[in-house]
Amino acid sequence: MSGKIEILNLIENEKQEIISFFQEFVQAASPNPPGDTRIAASVISKLLEKHKMPFRWVAPQKTMPNIVGSIKGSKPGRHLVLNGHIDVFPVSDNFLEEGWITPPWSGEIIEDKIYGRGSTDMKCGTSASIWTYIILNKFRTKFSGKLTLTCVSDEETFGPWGSRWLIENEPEVLGDCCLNGEPSSPYTIRYGEKGLLWLTFKVQTNGSHGAYTHLSKSATLVATNLIQELKSLETLDAEIPSELLKAQHNSAAAFDQGMGAGAASIAPKVTLNIGKISGGLKNNMVPSECSFEADIRLPVGCNLDKILNSIDEISKKFPEASMEQNMLNPPSHCNPDGDMMQILKSNVQDLRGFQPEPVVSLGGTDARLWRYKNIPAYVYGPTPTGMGSTNENVPIDDYLHLVKTHALSAYDYLAN
Repeated sequence: MSGKIEILNLIENEKQEIISFFQEFVQAASPNPPGDTRIAASVISKLLEKHKMPFRWVAPQKTMPNIVGSIKGSKPGRHLVLNGHIDVFPVSDNFLEEGWITPPWSGEIIEDKIYGRGSTDMKCGTSASIWTYIILNKFRTKFSGKLTLTCVSDEETFGPWGSRWLIENEPEVLGDCCLNGEPSSPYTIRYGEKGLLWLTFKVQTNGSHGAYTHLSKSATLVATNLIQELKSLETLDAEIPSELLKAQHNSAAAFDQGMGAGAASIAPKVTLNIGKISGGLKNNMVPSECSFEADIRLPVGCNLDKILNSIDEISKKFPEASMEQNMLNPPSHCNPDGDMMQILKSNVQDLRGFQPEPVVSLGGTDARLWRYKNIPAYVYGPTPTGMGSTNENVPIDDYLHLVKTHALSAYDYLAN
């Protein structure tokens, strides 16, 4: 019997424990902010201890422990890193009024779907990583190299105490390839992601009485005009290499299927979102102050300097405004035809009868941090149903499919 068939049989035999762990993991609330993930990390630890797996807590911030563990195959070979996060989006106290059909931390099964905050983003994918680590430990004599598990506690706030800290301080987590289970849909595999640039603009004028508009510019109107100028960035030629544009064009249908109609059309473009704006004190006063926060997404392969220079040129047109850069995560990508991409596609074909398409992610993941180190990193996860919203859930069949796909693909990557 082949190792892959044995893996599938093992997953089938352990199916109830695999499902029950996912439920318990969701029930262990770990919203970030505030970011205390110790209870959820203890749920992982309990499972790893039960299966006698090597692991350790790495906690540069004591309320945000990361779990790291490694196993080795029968001889030297490639090193695969599994990465997932423990922290999740927070939930409003008014969740019933927002339309939740279960308490957000219930882990309840309704119509063969597991509900709860973090089920999609990303306790499903992290559970798949954990079970892949446990399962492959039983097949150490049949693979080479090294498999490392990283469950991190600080992804939702960009990882200063999570993946970023591990990559900077724990060489064990680098490896030759990274596999991540962030929500992506079963129909797509992410090989890259758009970058993000967060800017805060503050506009200041003298202000005046609302009837005396001749005495002062309105800070809110200046801000409005500045926003319209920034909107022109969306028409900018980002100078993306032709091979990356071709890869994105070829996967457009699957992209829209997985992330919603229109996703493929904005993937190769700069996009602008004004996430927050405030200004003015009273309706009959010309505002003297206005501030807004811009979220600019940067396409994979773009000429970053060109975009940054364009923003500087726009801001110079508005002497009343100052600009502060709050965050810059450059776009990242790896080979859309790399080894792990081909392995994942082949296993999904065997399991589900179709091949997922290589795509670029619109949102950010920790996988970018490995790509920044020139380590290929691929993301294959569940459909993002309810992610960051109400009634977040994952079908049990999709969860088990993800466990199978990750376990088989890790095995193939490390096979003797």
